[in-house]
Amino acid sequence: MSKQNRRNFMKKTALGSIGLASVSSMAMSAKSYRNIIGANDRLNVAIAGLGRRLGAFYEPIALKESNVRLLYLCDAKLDQMDKAATKFAEHITYKPKLQQDIFKVLDDKEVDVLINAMPDHWHTPGTIMAMKSGKHVYVEKPSSCTMEENELLVEATEHYGKVVQMGNQQRSSGHTQEVIKKIHDGIIGEAYKAVAFYSNRRGNVPLQQKAAIPEGLDWNLWQGPAVHREYTSETWNYNWHWYGWNYGTAELGNNATHELDVARWALNVDYPQMVEVESAKRHFVDDGWEMYDTMLARFIFENNKQIEWDGKSRNGFNTYGSGRGVIIYGTEGSVFVNRGVHRIYDRRGELIEESKGTSNEAGVALGGGGNMSTTHVMNFFDTIRGKASANAPIDDANISMAMVHYANVSSRIGQNFEIDSKKGTMFNRDAMQHWGKPYEDSWKKKFMEL
Repeated sequence: MSKQNRRNFMKKTALGSIGLASVSSMAMSAKSYRNIIGANDRLNVAIAGLGRRLGAFYEPIALKESNVRLLYLCDAKLDQMDKAATKFAEHITYKPKLQQDIFKVLDDKEVDVLINAMPDHWHTPGTIMAMKSGKHVYVEKPSSCTMEENELLVEATEHYGKVVQMGNQQRSSGHTQEVIKKIHDGIIGEAYKAVAFYSNRRGNVPLQQKAAIPEGLDWNLWQGPAVHREYTSETWNYNWHWYGWNYGTAELGNNATHELDVARWALNVDYPQMVEVESAKRHFVDDGWEMYDTMLARFIFENNKQIEWDGKSRNGFNTYGSGRGVIIYGTEGSVFVNRGVHRIYDRRGELIEESKGTSNEAGVALGGGGNMSTTHVMNFFDTIRGKASANAPIDDANISMAMVHYANVSSRIGQNFEIDSKKGTMFNRDAMQHWGKPYEDSWKKKFMEL
């Protein structure tokens, strides 16, 4: 992509709004309106990627008020489709088609919406290919694997005029929306710092060994745009997250995406000016985990604001009294917020308000879903119909994604670096070597050319 296109992208994404009034330019442009489906029309949906996030989509697809029909269940592994069909049979009274080949799904003009829940390396390429085929896309986090994918995805969204929403579902949490508005209205004075955190008890990960491709798995299709290699045991079933950067984005992309997004939303900031990272593999040092499992990161923003990330993938000690969440500090008080509750404290540390949400969303457990995900998906459907504004439009969501990429890059090169807070580029030659990532050559034209 040319430097001019990169500058244009950065200029556009820097304008992304934050908070309850956030309205994506792609959702409200004239071109987008030409693609909006009538408010009374049914949306035909396909789900690609039928792993642990599948449970997030049962309810929003089954609810009568969603007015959608599930046309396809798609996965590169055959038994994943069979299992998903069995699960959906508990929620809907008709049978969706089972299709292993994602391209046959994309070629079907009856499909209006793709829910992209494939592995990380498929998120940006699959979303762009879906838009090329005329589909709106709900893409699970992380929406991108690199800063280059960030710009490609936003550029494609504007080019095709489609609605794209990322699965950072806490943006649709009622109690979180409530407390963010109060922060912006000054309940704790000027918010100046946020600490986002995550603690889990992930265990030993098997060492990779060459193995036979599991029965029913189209390994080449599963790898898709990633650089292709021989199959190794334990790869396709979740451990791809930790087996290098070809497929995954480490714990930052896997989970920090959520909390960093809430922190940035609360502080009302865009790109940082500096990233500082200390990270290492601290546990099971001889196992198959190839990335950091422990990280402390700090992002410095304009007006002396900062966000810290405390991530412990394999140490379950709840440093902050919860497995995940965000603490926001202000000149006149503090806020604690996670998926289930928010608490507001005055400057002396006295509790002045507590509000428990109605969310049954999973915390640190694998997979799941819940009413927060349901609300988020339904907001996406309503945005397509022109009845709502996206709570997590991709131009804004990808600014939060940039924080993930900056910290991952800093960890990989072992250097802290400054960032252009207007354009998002990294003031470090070694860092810029990781602006993009390698792809399988035969796949590049499928998504890199609009």
